[in-house]
Amino acid sequence: MTTKRFFVGFLLVSLVLAGIVSYYASSSPDGLEKVASDKGISAKEKDHSLKDSPLGDYGVKGVDDSRLSGGLAGVIGVGAVLLVGGGLFWAVRRRGPSGKAP
Repeated sequence: MTTKRFFVGFLLVSLVLAGIVSYYASSSPDGLEKVASDKGISAKEKDHSLKDSPLGDYGVKGVDDSRLSGGLAGVIGVGAVLLVGGGLFWAVRRRGPSGKAP
């Protein structure tokens, strides 16, 4: 298997997981949220400052269908990670092993 085929396959699996499978994730709180609720720590909970951002609360603002909204947020997240990570790898690769740009 070539590196290019591996990355294309990895990207497709990531998009399917983020865009489709994520909808079926448990809506129950995770372990940390449960302990915080049980111990009364969550009583001091405040809304996050980016709650009203376009991708706040694991969805896309303005998209009324929760399944589509969550899926789009996942796909946008995969794209953002790909762009940032790819940009960092490209910048490091461009420097070369000596630390100087070619």
